Amino acid sequence: QVQLVESGGRLVQAGGSLRLSCVTSGRTVSNYAMGWFRQAPGKEREFVSAISRSGAIYYADSVKGRFTISRDNAKNTVYLQMNSLKPEDTAVYYCAAPRLPLSSRLESRDRYDYWGQGTQVTVSS
Repeated sequence: QVQLVESGGRLVQAGGSLRLSCVTSGRTVSNYAMGWFRQAPGKEREFVSAISRSGAIYYADSVKGRFTISRDNAKNTVYLQMNSLKPEDTAVYYCAAPRLPLSSRLESRDRYDYWGQGTQVTVSS
């Protein structure tokens, strides 16, 4: 069974940096797209970033230029490097993966079947 486990979330000051990790078990991560989403209290879960099988990378406009997604195939891990953090980045961050090796519409929540438990990121002003 495929399982995703996020880690790395914590309290950080505005302007600071964090790196989130997502370890996949049950399959080889390089064969599938991976996405990062976030959800603040009372809001819908929103797209943050994604990386396709081929290595194509996508970012939400709100994080472009500040966040970087990457993949370490040897560790079966996807990372989200977050720089220049703002209070509005405060949310629970989730990694996600589709059941099938698809590559289109990776910004859509409906494309993903497996979700991690979430890791809390809090950015103080």
